[in-house]
Amino acid sequence: MKKNILSVLFLLVATSTGNAAEHHSGHGGGNGRSGGGGNCVKPHLSKFIPAHLATIAPEAEFSFIALNIDNPEQISVTVKNIPVEITTEYKDPFYLVKGKLPATLSDTFARININVSAKSPHCENEKGWLVKITGKK
Repeated sequence: MKKNILSVLFLLVATSTGNAAEHHSGHGGGNGRSGGGGNCVKPHLSKFIPAHLATIAPEAEFSFIALNIDNPEQISVTVKNIPVEITTEYKDPFYLVKGKLPATLSDTFARININVSAKSPHCENEKGWLVKITGKK
C-alpha cells in the first residue's frame, strides 16, 4: 500500500512540474535573455557613495556604478524630486556616475533616486538610497 501511495505522489509531482515548465516556457519572462522579442539585460546599479543613511554636507557629491547600460543618457537622477545634473565616465564594462546634491537642500533627509529608462519596461530599473543632509556646508 505504501508503494502505491508513493508512486501516486511521485506521478503527481512529476506531472505538475512538467506542466509548470510547459506553461512558463513561452512567455519571455526571467532575465530577458529568452526569445520573444524583448531581449535585454536589466541595468544593475550599485556601489552608492556616500553610504545609505550617511550624514553629509549640503551640495555634497555622490556617485554610483551603472552596469548593463547602452547609453548614459538613459540615466536620470532626482533628489527630493529635484532633477540633478550628472556626469558619466565609461570604465569598461560599467559607467561611473557622479552628481552633486541640490544647493536648496539642507537640514533634511533626502533620497537620491536613480531611474534608468529603456524602450521596454522590462529593461528599466529604479533604485536609490537615503542620506541625511546637515544644515551647514
